[in-house]
Amino acid sequence: MKGDPLAPAAPLKGLGGPLRSSEPARIGPARSRAVDLLEEAADLLVVHLDFRAALDTCERAWESLASDGLREEEEAPGTCVEVQCSLCVVGIQALAEMDRWQEVLSWVLRYYKVPEKLPPKVLELCILLYSKMEASGIMLDAVTAWLQDPANQGLAEYGALAALHLQRVLLPLGHLSQAEELLAGSAALDEEQRRGVLHAIHSAKQRQTQERSGLPPTQKQEGALSHKFQSLLMLLRQLWDAAVSHFFALPFKKSLLAALILCLLVVRFDPASPSSLPFLYKLVQFFEWIRKARFPRLYQLPIRD
Repeated sequence: MKGDPLAPAAPLKGLGGPLRSSEPARIGPARSRAVDLLEEAADLLVVHLDFRAALDTCERAWESLASDGLREEEEAPGTCVEVQCSLCVVGIQALAEMDRWQEVLSWVLRYYKVPEKLPPKVLELCILLYSKMEASGIMLDAVTAWLQDPANQGLAEYGALAALHLQRVLLPLGHLSQAEELLAGSAALDEEQRRGVLHAIHSAKQRQTQERSGLPPTQKQEGALSHKFQSLLMLLRQLWDAAVSHFFALPFKKSLLAALILCLLVVRFDPASPSSLPFLYKLVQFFEWIRKARFPRLYQLPIRD
């Protein structure tokens, strides 16, 4: 995951803007140790690219929050929640940069205990990360539990997370019936989100129908092209037979001239082009007409069993 960040700086704006080592965090009159550690962790992650140290600093900040979190909540209500969310964002980014993305969900649940308590931004980052790594199944139970919690259904981010769960988790896993149930039972999705999800479900159903019918769409197309190619070969063979039989019935000089004209026609016109087929059919009919005019008795003989 090195060199492919998950853009962790944006969620840190909950503390008044991206944290920098030269800029104090604007959280209130008193700075706590957890906020200092958060600023240090962000510096280690973004400036020094020391991902291991950034993760260790986040964990020390969590320990600090656990020891004096109640006092911080009394001094600055809501600040502790913002610090926790920002610490998760930095920690998720550090784990991803160290190619330890498999540990992300278990790492955040170490502090939030149950998925229902995850902040919306943290849950969104987890969905995007595991979807990008094509491991959406890891998030299935966690996101389902979060969406079913009544305390989360009134949040402003609920609709966006439900749509993200449908498109990044349920549909890639092929859980179409569960996706339709969630779409029907969720009133938080706006009209645009519903149209997008319905289109995605319809496309997924079409793919499943094509897979069950046998050959994939590419193989079906190849089979149709192969049939057209065989028809073209049969047409060319008929054309060649008619031309050869006619050449033998002409004097040598006329045969040579006709062969030259035929070669020019074949070289000038691409036999594989669909536009060449009507010309080739007319050419076959022309040679057949010459043969009948040259040998009328041959075509008037009775057919014997």
